[in-house]
Amino acid sequence: MKQVINVVEDEKDLNEVVRSYLEKEGYEVRSYYTFEEAYAHLDDDDVSLWILDIMLGENSGFDLIDQIKQKSPSTPVIFMSARDKDFDKIIGLEKGSDDYIAKPFYTKELVLRVNNIMRRVYQTGVSRMSVDSYEIDENQRKVYANGMEIDLTTKEFDLLILFSKRQGIAFDREYILNEVWGEDYFGSDRVVDDTLRRLRKKMPDLNIHTIYGYGYRLG
Repeated sequence: MKQVINVVEDEKDLNEVVRSYLEKEGYEVRSYYTFEEAYAHLDDDDVSLWILDIMLGENSGFDLIDQIKQKSPSTPVIFMSARDKDFDKIIGLEKGSDDYIAKPFYTKELVLRVNNIMRRVYQTGVSRMSVDSYEIDENQRKVYANGMEIDLTTKEFDLLILFSKRQGIAFDREYILNEVWGEDYFGSDRVVDDTLRRLRKKMPDLNIHTIYGYGYRLG
């Protein structure tokens, strides 16, 4: 049985392009063009993933994700928006989204992110995901570059996984510290910078950006 993806996007051409690419990957795609159309299908119990535009007329994708998570907390959600703002990404993360991609984007990139989320959430297919020029095997906790394994420490790998699963979303140091080191960690937040510096040295093609005065973002 095919996994079902609901795409909510009011730009008809983009909606159809996304649907076409995802169908080629073997998914069943249901397209909706308004908040109201999507809202009418919130009770569908066979949906594996929602892809939501943020701007949906008088309503928004943020309104829709609240309803989705209320009815099905474990169903993953990806936001896509022309508003490439860290503020939007943070709101989406706080509301439980699994990823955020800014328009315009390469459709193949969206497909890769969808595949990664599907594998992670539903444990389908292989456990590897591609990030930049690297292959990451989350189950075996291994990273490869051109077929050669890269030796990472436990925290370096945990940090890599955090960024890889939330590409395009900016994190402040406090959030990273809590997610990777735990809320009981009482050391300096400089450990984030030090670990990231080592990770960048070992994986120089990793596209992690420094957001001065705030934190970091992958992609």
